[in-house]
Amino acid sequence: MPHSRNSKTPETVSRKKAPRKARVIRDLGIFGFDHIEPVILAALITEEPMLLIGQHGTAKSLLMTRISEALGLEFRHYNASLINFDDLIGFPVPSDDGQLKYVQTPATIWQAETVIFDEISRCQPEMQNKLFPLVHERKVQGLDLANLRYRWAAMNPPADEGDDSGYIGSEPLDSALADRFIFVVKVPTWKQLGKANQRAIIAGEGEHFQKQSADMLQDCIAKGRTFLSESTNRLGRYIVEYVQALIPLLAEAGLECSPRRARMFHQAILATHAATMSTVGGFDPAETTLLAVSNALPQRAEGISVPEGKLLAAHREAWACCRGLSDSAMAAILGTQDHRKRVRLALESPNLTRDEFSTVVSDAYAALEPGAREALVVCLFDADAVGRLNAPVAEQMAEVYAGITESRYYRYRGRRIEENNWGTVANVLSRPRQDDKSFSFLENALLRHYFAKRRSPDIDQFPDAWTSTIQDFSGTVT
Repeated sequence: MPHSRNSKTPETVSRKKAPRKARVIRDLGIFGFDHIEPVILAALITEEPMLLIGQHGTAKSLLMTRISEALGLEFRHYNASLINFDDLIGFPVPSDDGQLKYVQTPATIWQAETVIFDEISRCQPEMQNKLFPLVHERKVQGLDLANLRYRWAAMNPPADEGDDSGYIGSEPLDSALADRFIFVVKVPTWKQLGKANQRAIIAGEGEHFQKQSADMLQDCIAKGRTFLSESTNRLGRYIVEYVQALIPLLAEAGLECSPRRARMFHQAILATHAATMSTVGGFDPAETTLLAVSNALPQRAEGISVPEGKLLAAHREAWACCRGLSDSAMAAILGTQDHRKRVRLALESPNLTRDEFSTVVSDAYAALEPGAREALVVCLFDADAVGRLNAPVAEQMAEVYAGITESRYYRYRGRRIEENNWGTVANVLSRPRQDDKSFSFLENALLRHYFAKRRSPDIDQFPDAWTSTIQDFSGTVT
């Protein structure tokens, strides 16, 4: 049992810096985890190992159980303090070809897709050694566990002289094993849940979840993986600078980190950004980065107290060294999902470098739908912002702009018309003539797109995408 505490438990940095109140994990019947939900989703997006640290009865095992049910995955729960290796792999017997094979049971790990090792801090040292390759490489006895996706573990806080909330019998995790978990997450205590979550737990509101909650989780993971690729491309080099500055600052605070952990910080930060983007569509990069780092420190599993004030100070100093993201304008741009808004923010940020501005514009042009991207080009020229682009992007935008602004009658005379896709184009061209330059450009842009892709299914949405984008920039671009 944990010892009682006389003083109020201070909130962790990760809880203070939570970027939002979330619903995905709560809708699975797990209450009070909103502040760490982006980290949990990051572990699901990346399929990297996660270690949960918390008092008994705080839903550590239930979390993985519910997630496995929602994702429809084959789940194994092992009590690491009791299990022996044969329980994991089955009893070995020789096969006809002289090789060893293992007698599988419903409890063996070979067909598992998700697994959680509970009470891992009470595991015998020799068993911990055998878990290394399983957690880190998805291998056992040198054999691949082809089906295994999620490897999680759970433990009670180990006893620590500086913190009397630890459990007697819960030993600090071996440093090498702790360093195999990218995410090391401290789950909330009863006091930290808040009254509303406490009442929900008491009333048993989380005993069942709806199919739509499972669908929402699957959708968040799928979106998060897309955003992770984008986040890596946009933020990766900035986060490298941040982590490089952070590691020595953490060492000064008594939190030494291995080169492996430096790489893990980079992965955890980008994945947490992507997870947050998948649910709310935007984030504060500084706060989300702190959330990721605070939940990726192996010292929490090693019985080493994490000085939250020093962690916050190290983060702030490292963030200031990260030139691209410490600039508030660039942080706001990179933390915004909507590409039109990104370009608007970039247009209003004169201190962006030429390459930064070009990256924002080229990313938006590639991501926007037909009609919107052509309108974006027109808006850039109207704002006289093309001069802020580097040469390759400026050349691309100029080529598109030339195709939009030249006479449609000269360019498209004699082209063959595909009747089944011509209706939208004909409707636009048959409108009463207007003096508005934007309308003439819409005609040209629509014809340009039509004859380039006659059977494009997005032709019907082209005029509305054009109009909405022009309107989006009307208050910003003049």
